[in-house]
Amino acid sequence: MSLPKRDGVNDRYYLIHKPDTSPEVLAEADICIQDVLNGTARENHSAYPTVVRNHNGTPFLPDQLLERYLTGLPLKGFPNADAVFLCDAMRRLVGWEEIRYELEKYIEKQVQERYFLVGEREDGFTVFPPCTVCPELRVEDVDEGLLHFACYVAVCHTVHGQSFESLTTEHILGLVSQIRPDIVKDLKTNGSGKLPSNIQKRKTKHLTATANDAFATIRITARDCTEECYDEVLDYLCAVLEQEEFPRSYSVEFKGKGKIYLPIPGLPKKGVNQLFACAVQYPNLHPAIERYARLAMREYEWYQNFADEVCAMPGSFAVFALGMEGEQWAPLVAEYLDLCDDEHSSLQEKFLHAFIRKFGFQTWTLGVLVRGALSMQWLKPAKEFHSLIANEESLDALLTVKHCFSAYLLPEEDKDPKVRAIAWQSLIWAIWGKDSENGGRKVIKAAPAQLRERYEQIFE
Repeated sequence: MSLPKRDGVNDRYYLIHKPDTSPEVLAEADICIQDVLNGTARENHSAYPTVVRNHNGTPFLPDQLLERYLTGLPLKGFPNADAVFLCDAMRRLVGWEEIRYELEKYIEKQVQERYFLVGEREDGFTVFPPCTVCPELRVEDVDEGLLHFACYVAVCHTVHGQSFESLTTEHILGLVSQIRPDIVKDLKTNGSGKLPSNIQKRKTKHLTATANDAFATIRITARDCTEECYDEVLDYLCAVLEQEEFPRSYSVEFKGKGKIYLPIPGLPKKGVNQLFACAVQYPNLHPAIERYARLAMREYEWYQNFADEVCAMPGSFAVFALGMEGEQWAPLVAEYLDLCDDEHSSLQEKFLHAFIRKFGFQTWTLGVLVRGALSMQWLKPAKEFHSLIANEESLDALLTVKHCFSAYLLPEEDKDPKVRAIAWQSLIWAIWGKDSENGGRKVIKAAPAQLRERYEQIFE
């Protein structure tokens, strides 16, 4: 089969939205859609924009494939399950951002514009226009499958999108609520219905718990403070996260009788903080805490019930709790720090300050601090660090780290001399801050005579 020349940017893909698109190209697009459904399509993001290729290698834009599929579906008897299956497959293949806009526009056209009178935004701060149901609309004339699909799109904006996309969720669910409030109510109560019943709800003598995959929430109430209780809590959390489709960004809302928090000043006093402060008191539960942490930790994912200024990767409090227990948990802490988003995540700074205050500067704690210094943009030192490191043992530990610094870096960091230099400067900054500038001149000048040579070796 002979296909025409590609007409996308830099001849990278075929466009399929033009009226004169050749039948051969459209046939290849339909094959690509089927390959997405079958799991045999392949994405390519080596250049801009991202494309999806069918098994013949023919490339298309993911949003145009999605548009072609959705516009071919009947609006009466809308096949919600089929549409959700395709959207989920496409999202897993290319990512939410590649399909978000197309889904938003589809709901705007097929739900908002068909069933509502759309007014004008009254000011520049309102994201969406006011919408009221068309007076002549009868509920029975609105396809239930289409409304369920609108709810699916709404929830995706919260589960897979950035924090501000929750506004889109609220808008779309507000539209559906005006027509079928029972659908939205059921969604808020039971989620998508995909979770097993013993995961969606669990009640024992020790706890009451619910998980809602549609709104990415886990709610747990502990009835006592026993080891058995926290063992059940941790087992439930892990069971939820082992569900493949449960969102990786979510909120944990925990209530318990043990009103203690991790000994880390500045951490938000949320229920999840309370949970791991209580659970870590039982050494037998430490493996279960680690299991949760490893299931929860994901780069660019967040606990959703935290303000942006204290955003935290799922698993943060579990890692912090174990990290404060000692050296055996240093590898887990290092793995966590390597996953932290250095542009947005800063809560680890609170942990690292408390961690060094407790254990001091040793070779193993400095190894953690190396990863911590690289986990964010210029980790600030605690004010006690100047005095904590001002002894022979601590300075010798830092010199040991300096002499075998490659052992504390990832292979891709170690191979670049510039990156190695930045990593070392980041560590020095994390200990002395601005005083480390200019070759540490200020630090060396203030050092006791018997320690000055060590300081000079550190900064040379």
